[in-house]
This record gives sequence, structure tokens and C-alpha cells, in this order.
Amino acid sequence: MSNLEQKALALNQRLRPLGRTLVAYSGGTDSAFLAWAAHNVLGEDMLAVIADSASLARFQLEDAVAFAHEQHIPLEILRTNEFDRPDYVRNDGRRCFHCKDELFTIMEAFGKERAFETIAYGVNVDDKGDFRPGQTAAVQHHVAAPLLEAGLTKADVRELSRRAGLRIWDKPASACLSSRIEYGRPVTLEALSAVEEGEDALRRLGFRQFRVRHHGEIARIEIAPDELARALTPEMAAEFTRAFKALGFKFVTLDLEGFRSGSMNALLPAEQLIMNGTLGD
Repeated sequence: MSNLEQKALALNQRLRPLGRTLVAYSGGTDSAFLAWAAHNVLGEDMLAVIADSASLARFQLEDAVAFAHEQHIPLEILRTNEFDRPDYVRNDGRRCFHCKDELFTIMEAFGKERAFETIAYGVNVDDKGDFRPGQTAAVQHHVAAPLLEAGLTKADVRELSRRAGLRIWDKPASACLSSRIEYGRPVTLEALSAVEEGEDALRRLGFRQFRVRHHGEIARIEIAPDELARALTPEMAAEFTRAFKALGFKFVTLDLEGFRSGSMNALLPAEQLIMNGTLGD
């Protein structure tokens, strides 16, 4: 038995004892694979839960719902109210903690009403080496982490998804729209709308992996390195300028380092990364 097959077996062994389980589901590769695996193991004793709020792009919501339907995974859409939390709107280095705290609080109340025993989410081994304050909220709410406990990396999850014939195996990484706004700039509906419309424009232009980073009057566009050459043309520069100035940005920039997850974290001091994240673990 290969190492990957052993990890897949370990995942199933960790899912079985969870009992009636809610899976925090976003439609990304990790949570989608976890929802699929949990449904295979637990059957009707699992339910995928997706949190709907202004920070979730409509494109991502629609795709997440479609995948759940394709795989016959039971799904519930719950409304979360993180925008009612001043600490979230303030958008400091702990924004993700407040978001996940809201999510797990809502899921706990929902689970209690429906007699669910466990909440699980799709954190993997690679996530432990990144700055993710939401993991602190998961620990405080006693949320199970089956992928992590089974030793699965992001590459493992993608490969197992590919072998299972799941179309999300190579889905580009994504995150909530609020993560696009520079720390210290309040999260507003207007800013989220500008980011979402900007990323929709990039998608229509044929780009696959990208981010629109909101720096007030400046839009900083990140494009995956293997797609960057197509972005670095006068014709594409004109398209970017037209699209983003129409959204209210005064300056439109293309980041020459290309797409990289969590690039906003470079603005945080090292001591905050260690205190609020996982880098010191």
C-alpha cells in the first residue's frame, strides 16, 4: 500500500467515529474533498454547510452548490453575520479569527438544533505553516480536522480528488473577498463589490489563477506566473485599465511577482504573525 493510500485509509478511520457531522464547506478543493469523503463514510449522518455573506463571491457560491449537487452531498446554506462584528470590519491581523469564530458559532447553534455531534473543517498539513488565525477559532470551538490528522497535504488532497474523478481536483485556490483588502482598511460592501467585479473581469479575460488586492485608490492585480506573460502586453494593460478604473480605482497595477496566496500578510509585523498565526508552532 502506498503512502497516499495509507493516508486515505487514515482519513476514513478518523471520519467514522465522528458521528453526525457538519462539514464547513466553501467549495474549495480541501473542503469539497472532505465533504465528499465524509459523505462516503457517514452517509446521511453528514451535512455540508456553506456560509453565505457578502465576503463570498457569487461565482464561488454557485460553483460550490453545483459541486454538492453533482456529488449528491447534502447541503445547507447558512447566513453568517460577521459584518455585525466591529473587530471583523476593522480588518486587522485577526480578521480571519473573527470570521471563523462567527462561522463556528452559527454552526454550533444549527448543529445543536439538528442533533449533530461534530463540526469538521478542511485544514491540511500545509496550512499549519501559514498565517491563518482562523485555525485558532477552530481549536477554541473544538472543530475536528480530519485531513490534518490523517497527514494529508494540499498535493495529497488534489491527487486523491483527481483519482476519485472530482472536478475540483485542480480548482484554483481561493479565499474570501475580505482577504483581498489591505489590513487596516475597513471591510466595506463597496470594497468587496469592487474586488468581486474586478475578479469577474479577469475571469472573463481568460485568466485562471489571480487575485485583486484592494489598496484604496490602487488595485494591485496578481496573476499566476504561468499566465503572467499574457498579462504583460500593452493590449492587456489597456483592458485592465479600462475595467478597473470603471470600478472606481484611480491607479491600476500589475504585481510583477505574480499570484501568491497570503501576500497581504507581508504587511504584518513578524511578532503578530507568530502571536496570532501558526508560524511559531
